[in-house]
Amino acid sequence: MLLGKERCYGYDYGFITMRNVLRRLGNLFIGLSDFGRDKTAIDLTGDRAIEWSWVAAHIPENPGAVLDFGCGDTSLSLVAAAKGGNVTGIDIQQVQLPYRVDNLKIRTGDILNFDFGEMRFDVIINCSAIEHVGLAGRYGSADVSDGDLIAMEKMCRLLKSPEGIMILTIPVGKDSVFPPLHRVYGAQRLNMLFRGFSAVKKEFWSKRNGLNVWIKVSEEEALSVQPSESFYAMGLFILKANNSMLPDVR
Repeated sequence: MLLGKERCYGYDYGFITMRNVLRRLGNLFIGLSDFGRDKTAIDLTGDRAIEWSWVAAHIPENPGAVLDFGCGDTSLSLVAAAKGGNVTGIDIQQVQLPYRVDNLKIRTGDILNFDFGEMRFDVIINCSAIEHVGLAGRYGSADVSDGDLIAMEKMCRLLKSPEGIMILTIPVGKDSVFPPLHRVYGAQRLNMLFRGFSAVKKEFWSKRNGLNVWIKVSEEEALSVQPSESFYAMGLFILKANNSMLPDVR
């Protein structure tokens, strides 16, 4: 029996039409919410485009074993898999991906107590994730004041040395914590975060002069930004591990 126009090729066009209507209503509400907003105010709009493009650009071809920490449902794990990596994504929340790839496995767990066994990684993706570790109330993390430092030390030990790399993006500015949202890394906390690592490449982005557009800035300017719950500068880094700089835990 022939199917009607409204239901063919496996699609329910009534459902699609309703979804499009709801999407347009959502865009309308977003537009109304911006009514009267100070157009010179700066916020984090566009930050994901900067971070994700940086990470994707720096994942090497045939990257080997890859850990995508705090993977969520972004496409970065898929990018690493498409480049030939054997990818393990880990997130504290359960992730349901709309695709299945043989060389991409997602695990649910807390980086602070997840047992990686003998796994070691050539590349670790750490994209806008470490600043949330140990801040309870947003993503389900336990309340651990130095959770970010503990997690970085653990990943330093998981990274193959000296050839392995961590691709890292984090909020930067004057040292601050905005629970339960995020930490912002200034000169003091940044040095603590990088213990056991050396930065082989770094780049900084911020906004200025009331223009809500990201631009590349100096490290000095980025670290001098006064952050808030809704804005900070961004630091983008390629790190290599030096495990000899870490205390022996055996």
